[in-house]
Amino acid sequence: MLTNTGPPRSDNLPHSSQRSPIEISVVVPLYNEEQNVKPLHGEVTDALRNLGRAYEVIFVDDGSTDGSPAILDELASADPAVEVMQLRRNFGKAVALSAGFGEARGDIVITIDADLQDNPAEIPRFVAGIESGYDLVSGWKYRRRDPLSKTVPSRLFNKVVSMATGLDLHDFNCGFKAYSRSLVDALQIYGELHRYIPALAYGDGFRVTEIKVEHRPRKHGRSKYGLERYTRGLLDLLTVLFITRYTRRPLHLFGSLGLVLVLLGLGMNAYLAVLWFTGHPIGHRPLLTLGVLLMVLGVQFVSTGLVGEMITRSQKHDEDSHIARRIRGSSERGRQS
Repeated sequence: MLTNTGPPRSDNLPHSSQRSPIEISVVVPLYNEEQNVKPLHGEVTDALRNLGRAYEVIFVDDGSTDGSPAILDELASADPAVEVMQLRRNFGKAVALSAGFGEARGDIVITIDADLQDNPAEIPRFVAGIESGYDLVSGWKYRRRDPLSKTVPSRLFNKVVSMATGLDLHDFNCGFKAYSRSLVDALQIYGELHRYIPALAYGDGFRVTEIKVEHRPRKHGRSKYGLERYTRGLLDLLTVLFITRYTRRPLHLFGSLGLVLVLLGLGMNAYLAVLWFTGHPIGHRPLLTLGVLLMVLGVQFVSTGLVGEMITRSQKHDEDSHIARRIRGSSERGRQS
């Protein structure tokens, strides 16, 4: 079942004359998953072969300290469709995904975690979602096989993010996703923003949807995440809200805050001015200091917003290059002119 968050678009994939030799790229970020790598490779390969498309599987080793690197080398030697990237140390999932995206050549890019909790047999459903016109198809672990210590905070987290971003998804952090080429080329993820990729894509006007996926119990290894990730995640949410709402109009944020502070300061100082005219001393009142401070801060906020607007204007062409999509017939109009 597809849950729509916008009408599909018909121009996600390049024309046949522009297609790369690789149609589907699967990016697998991993850290210390030596017992899961081989089984995952087998399941992913079976699913891709059944599709009958040209494919590649990119394993991104995020600084594993177990036997994962040796196993990945073995897989790459035996399977020409496998590529292995090894980060110099453990940088985190966002960096691993960014590295994989930079290497992926496919028209459609699939990401899947290496813990075997997602079922690679569902890859064709993700491919179908992208080919129906969506830019991002996100998995929804409908029946999670995790303890309550993970599922309850996760549900609260997803609810908060949905309300804050306006994107109604049930599982923002599911690692099982499919991306159109245009979205992969536009994404810039760092820190821990990988869990907000759907919100970032939605904020830039890309078409986002989700599908229910099977979630299997973890058989080998252990989870690399604890409750602290939700604390960091809520802080990152502030970054996402600024990026998606105010990057192109910073004055709307800083200017609004500045005007509120200036008005509060003016109100306090006007009250004190009335007292002064009626003969009451105001020189030692803390309210006078607060009123002046609020006005100064307000002017600084407005000034910051204006500087941000000038910077945004100077970079507008480069930043907005990915938000326009091809319009049928545009090349013909260009030749006629």
